[in-house]
Amino acid sequence: MNAGAPPPRPPLLIACALRIEQAALRSAGRGGAPDGALLRTGMGPRAAERALTRALGRPGMERAAVLATGFCAGLVPGMHPGDLVVAEETRDPRGAVACTGTALLAEALARAVPGRTVHLGALTGSDHVVRGPERAQLRATGAIAVDMESAATLWTAHGGAGRPLAAVRVIVDAPEHELVRIGTVRGGISAFRVLRAVRPAFHDWHRSLLLPRR
Repeated sequence: MNAGAPPPRPPLLIACALRIEQAALRSAGRGGAPDGALLRTGMGPRAAERALTRALGRPGMERAAVLATGFCAGLVPGMHPGDLVVAEETRDPRGAVACTGTALLAEALARAVPGRTVHLGALTGSDHVVRGPERAQLRATGAIAVDMESAATLWTAHGGAGRPLAAVRVIVDAPEHELVRIGTVRGGISAFRVLRAVRPAFHDWHRSLLLPRR
């Protein structure tokens, strides 16, 4: 390598749990959109930890930026399926992990899906699907949304590497729009389309972090 050349850009690893999330993100990579590394971890925090540990142990991934994404449950009244959540931090019983460049990421998402609401706040982890009164209990901790993998993903990724970390979730289940209600199908289709549309924003965020700051 040329001694004066800049070091290679650390890659971006996008992690999701479900096949339907992977399908949405893969479809966004067609037609010349950036591809990058896409990892399906499987459902739940333990699966996320195992998959991330393996992925980040591969050559060239030592400094990779990690972005956890997929669907989530909103905790705040007034949220709707298809709204976006940008985590300022993720939380689980082990503690909190701060996210990187959240304002830049929120701006990129707003450009990608104009008219969609982007919520910033704490994203909490759970090892099960959250229902009923538990939603209000989690909201009382200050969290605005919950999912099963983001906190475990970022906790596994953050240990000492100094890598950029982020979590973006699309709301599919909200206080007034629970999964058990009629309209779930419409909400799921809306969330799928939003997730497909926002993948280029993830790459905009990644590139923006590597630009020199004045």
